[in-house]
Amino acid sequence: MGAYILRRLLLVIPTLLGIMIVNFSLIQFVPGGPIDQIIAQLEGGGDVFEGIAGGGSELTGGTEDSNYVGGQGLPKEFIEELEREFGFDKPPLERFLTMMGNYLRFDFGESWFRKISVFDLVMEKMPVSITLGLWSTLIAYLVSIPLGIRKAVRDGTPFDTWTSGAIIVGYAIPGFLFAILLIVLFAGGSYWQWFPLRGLTSTNWEDLSLFGKIIDYFWHITLPVLASTISAFAVLTLLTKNSFLDEIKKQYVITAKAKGLSERQVMFGHVFRNAMLIVISGFPALFIGVFFGGSLIIETLFSLDGLGRLGFEAAVARDYPVVFGTLFAFSLIGLIVSILTDLTYVFIDPRIDFEARG
Repeated sequence: MGAYILRRLLLVIPTLLGIMIVNFSLIQFVPGGPIDQIIAQLEGGGDVFEGIAGGGSELTGGTEDSNYVGGQGLPKEFIEELEREFGFDKPPLERFLTMMGNYLRFDFGESWFRKISVFDLVMEKMPVSITLGLWSTLIAYLVSIPLGIRKAVRDGTPFDTWTSGAIIVGYAIPGFLFAILLIVLFAGGSYWQWFPLRGLTSTNWEDLSLFGKIIDYFWHITLPVLASTISAFAVLTLLTKNSFLDEIKKQYVITAKAKGLSERQVMFGHVFRNAMLIVISGFPALFIGVFFGGSLIIETLFSLDGLGRLGFEAAVARDYPVVFGTLFAFSLIGLIVSILTDLTYVFIDPRIDFEARG
């Protein structure tokens, strides 16, 4: 197992390098760089993307000093100074190598437009992502696994039919649409105002007791967590049910029943461990997906300032240190989580040996 882990860790390096090369190369062909943004603001020309849509620029990655949108009315020396400030006076290859050298030291630089380090910026937005990722994943597992097992045991009964219908409806409803429904019903939209609609805590958070802070925290996160859980809940329930159904039909289950074991002993003593292999092993990937992927729309609807909104705003503003810094960090974490997922398989079922596959 040690040799397999070492091989996977070594593969992280070329994989991560490939991700960064592809994304950095694509950026070179995206018009409307940070210098365009600054020039548009200085000249009061509105959104820089209006000029791009009109075909007024052939800019590739913000390096052509003579073709900036709206740049014709500004001194050439001023534009060259902006290029030096942002590092666009250097060739793309040199900029990429410098960036990767800094990233290897986990130096992600400073946001161009917020004047704060990328690391501090991510840490500032982290509480929202931790809240949505952790609680959504835990609730999905705590509800879906018992429900999926119950559906497998009572397969074909009215209970299975009605719950399957409810699950399909829940899966068909987009998370943001369900969020709007929750706001309309319970956050003062048109009916009751039982829950707040802004932030993770109240303005008087510091004045509350410990118990009051806990209640206030859960009061604020109830609706956004429910909205972000609905789709994962549906998928995980059906996955659990189908996994248990496959195991129940196997010969060892029939043998265990023939020996006189009760239904409960067979289910939780023999079937559970095998059936839950695919479900539990996916926990790290599911958590990281919700945690880092975020939901821009849900964060916007509930006025939460998390990583979803950070990524969107950085992409729109062409804040490349934030874009590439978070891409590098999250890709690295994602690759490590994929290794942890494989290790989870081995922990749950020691019969699995990845080294034997060679």
